[in-house]
Order: sequence, then C-alpha cells, then structure tokens
Amino acid sequence: MKKILSISACVLTAALTQVHAQAQNNYSLYVSEGTSGGLDAAQVIEKYTGLSEVMGKALGKKVTVVVAREFSQLEEGMKAGKMDFVIARPSDYPARGVRDYKYQLVSTSKPDGQCLLIVPKASPLNSINDVKGKRIALPEKISYMSKFCSAELTHKGFNLATEKIQYAKEQGAVLFYLDNQLADVGGIASYSGVAKNLEKTGHRVIHSSQLQPYQPLIAHAKITPAQIQSLKKELALLTENEAGKQVLKQLGIKEFDTASNDQRLRDLLKWLG
Repeated sequence: MKKILSISACVLTAALTQVHAQAQNNYSLYVSEGTSGGLDAAQVIEKYTGLSEVMGKALGKKVTVVVAREFSQLEEGMKAGKMDFVIARPSDYPARGVRDYKYQLVSTSKPDGQCLLIVPKASPLNSINDVKGKRIALPEKISYMSKFCSAELTHKGFNLATEKIQYAKEQGAVLFYLDNQLADVGGIASYSGVAKNLEKTGHRVIHSSQLQPYQPLIAHAKITPAQIQSLKKELALLTENEAGKQVLKQLGIKEFDTASNDQRLRDLLKWLG
C-alpha cells in the first residue's frame, strides 16, 4: 500500500511540474469587452483567438485568451501583476494599468473611440447646444461609455447635477428610451453595435465627442523591449495580407495603432476626471 501511495505521489508531483512548465511557456491575454460587448465567454475567446495566434508568433510562445468578466477581476489582476497581456474596450482600465501598475502600452485600436449623442430622425435637436435641459439617456452609470459621455458633457459646460440624466441597463436600451419618448437624446459608443445600425433604427448623430484611445493592448513589465517591438511589427503587418485582415475583421477594428503612446492614456484618465 505504501509503495502504491508513493507511486501516486510521484505521478501527482510530475503532473503538477508539467502544468507549471506549460504555464511558464505560455502567456495569458486577458480580454474585457466591457458592459456593451454582449458576447458570452466562448464567443469572446473565439473572437480573440486570431489575435492570440499572431501574438504567439511574435513572442515565440503560446498566448492563451482568458475572459475577464468582472471589472474588479481586471483591476486586481493588473494590480497583482498576474496578467501578461490585457486588451480592453473600457480604455480606462488599461490606462490605469500603464499609469499605476507598470504595464507597457503595445497598441491601441483604430478607429479611436467617441461618445455619440443621438436622437430620433424627426427630433428638432441638431447640436449639443440644443441638449441642455433635455432628458438625456446614458448606458448604466458604472459603464465606461457613461463615464465617457458624462466627461464630454462636462467639458462642454453641462452641470450634470442639474441635468435630467437617466441610465439605461445597456446601450441598446438607450434606443428604447428614445423610441418611447422617455428621453430626448441618448449617449452611445461609436464602436457599439447600436452605432453601426443607426440608419436602420431611424436615429441620427447630433454630436461626436473628442476622440480618445480605443481598446488598448498592454503588456506586463516583464515583457522585454525586444518582445514589444516584435509584437508591434506583427500587429502592424495585419493590414497587408488577407489572413491579417481577417483577424482585424474578427475583432471589428480597422488596424492596430502601434505608434500610440502612453501619454494618450494618461491624458484620457485626466479627461475622464
């Protein structure tokens, strides 16, 4: 019996050693689609698999996609340095990763992000100057785009404490508020599915906010400058071949901006307040 237990212990130790070795040979890519993604974990992994393969080619190691479902998981993971790479649509999280947790910016995604103020086509409102005093619908208060739109309104002279702002559960619900005359104007993300279908849904844009970095990809401090450059090179080449274009299409972006710099992320956090 002792001999059997000894053999079992040896097998377990070997298995754990192998798992640890595999972990050492892999990198993790944590992904957050924010509150507007609308995809389940399996769909997110499928969406980012092409990118992980491109990254793996540049780094010479397998890159495994991990879905960060909670913002707290994303924040704590970066703070503890447990995440090798992070790509997130709520850009304030990677921005804090760079500013507060010593992560390095690899790239942002094009086009940049904006808050769009939209109204029904028949609305008499035509510019942001017409919005003061009107009923404004924004995505849920904790969402990045709600913070983004609120920052834009503040920078345009709105006092949010006195404006008639209401929060919808998600960006799609902003249209419900407009269509049912529960709000006069709505705020949505330029990169959202809602924004891509405004012509079909019968809405128009009356104001586009300041451009800000979209979906930053950041790397842990342990990733070397040579690895960062190799990664940037592979990402920049995606627009030059069909396979690369398919990866970009899958991600829903035009290209990776590998010339973007840390200061844009730091400025974004200041702008958000």
